[in-house]
Amino acid sequence: MKTIGKLTAVALLIVATLFSTVVITQARIMSGQTTPGIDRRERRESRRIRHGVRNGSLTRREARHLGAQQTRIRRHEQRAKADGTVTARERASIRRQENRANRNIYRKKHNWRHR
Repeated sequence: MKTIGKLTAVALLIVATLFSTVVITQARIMSGQTTPGIDRRERRESRRIRHGVRNGSLTRREARHLGAQQTRIRRHEQRAKADGTVTARERASIRRQENRANRNIYRKKHNWRHR
């Protein structure tokens, strides 16, 4: 009988932990502390740069330039998150930088320079 009580207590502890994790995550999302769309786009653009290097459509110098641009965007995002909230204005600014980086990736991958 004591074993059942311990199992119940452990199960309740696990459920409470999971619930609190979900609540905290939802609170962070609602308060603007997370940026899943920006993170997803950063991963996609980094993948495009790596692909361009592998297939030869980007030179090392072009890839280095594009990588530095991605680093600047990540730093901007970190500064925006530093106060705990990413405002709409900060998101718009990051989005503009990402749009510019996206155009640069396309232009550099489709120019006449090849490795």
